[in-house]
Amino acid sequence: KNLLGGKGANLAEMSGLGLPVPPGFTITTDVCTHFYEHHKEYPSELERQGTDALKQTESAMGRRFGDPADPLLVSVRSGAAVSMPGMMDTVLNLGLNDESTAALAERTGDGRFAWDSYRRFVQMYGDVVLGIDHFEFEDILEQHKIGNGYVQDTDLDAADWQDVASMFLEKVEKETGAPFPQGPETQLWGAIAAVFGSWMNRRAGPYRALHGI
Repeated sequence: KNLLGGKGANLAEMSGLGLPVPPGFTITTDVCTHFYEHHKEYPSELERQGTDALKQTESAMGRRFGDPADPLLVSVRSGAAVSMPGMMDTVLNLGLNDESTAALAERTGDGRFAWDSYRRFVQMYGDVVLGIDHFEFEDILEQHKIGNGYVQDTDLDAADWQDVASMFLEKVEKETGAPFPQGPETQLWGAIAAVFGSWMNRRAGPYRALHGI
């Protein structure tokens, strides 16, 4: 638990028992310690080890990370030796981009699901990794709903969600001065850095102080 964090240790135990845990890999708490002791730089071997672990995950899933036709999507989740529920950051649906979202819509026959998933990913990545306030995206969505006479999110169809996703992408470029990262590997390492960074965010630090962690 001290090495893998509570979540990582529990997943490893469940996997060892033969329970149907989705394939993945855990970056140890030692890496986070190194990250903060070396001016937010990773150990030199981390990139190679992460690449190898990702290849094993691809093999287990029978899908390739970054495949534009049938992409492997991943979640980058946080964990710690002592549980801090909701304090650190998470990024879901990582690996989606303009191309793979269109392919996902075609493969599933559900464009609404695909484009809604993409706009959620852009919003979460924009907030957690790129530092754009969550409410900036919510305001765009709300204005789109008002402009089209919608009341609930469920009123939006596939074309609406595609429009919203496009507006979210434009917001990211406007706020950061760069396009939203389309490369899954770039997305992945950005998310990993953000999760490590969330160890010292405005929720986690006070939480540890309050609970004597």
